[in-house]
Amino acid sequence: MLKTAGINHVALVCRDMRETTDFYSRILGMPLVKTVELPGGGQHFFFDCGGGNLVAFFWWADAPPPAPGIASVEHFPNKPKTAVGSMNHLAFHMAEDELEAALGRLAAAGVPFTPAVVNHDDSAMGVARNLHPGVFVRSVYFTDPNGIMLEFAALTKEFGPEDVRHEPAAMTPA
Repeated sequence: MLKTAGINHVALVCRDMRETTDFYSRILGMPLVKTVELPGGGQHFFFDCGGGNLVAFFWWADAPPPAPGIASVEHFPNKPKTAVGSMNHLAFHMAEDELEAALGRLAAAGVPFTPAVVNHDDSAMGVARNLHPGVFVRSVYFTDPNGIMLEFAALTKEFGPEDVRHEPAAMTPA
């Protein structure tokens, strides 16, 4: 049996390493901890996003252009779907009492974000206007300079067996 110990890093592709480094280091406060110049051109930079986890970026001058609605979210919350095999968004753990300050920091930096903290629950809509005992995570969504949707997520409860209530969907009904 394989035993993983968590996520080491997620590797994404950016359009401009200088702009990306400024955003993740200065605006989000994630230290740049490793840089690599790639053979044949390109770069691979690693940022410490906390908890022993890293987020990394590749940069190539000839990388294909962004593909919103296919490889990334076109617009949240109105058009959140992405293609099979794509990364929909990347969520960073954050303490619940830090979320409001995060909104202020994003606003001060001119970063577009959801206008309020989103309360995710098990209701038919999946979100609630107000915090209540059924809310399991509170989130702030925003995008980086590359169009990658990011989230600051604060869990409000621990998950248990009662939280696994749905059968996995199949491509074709059984």
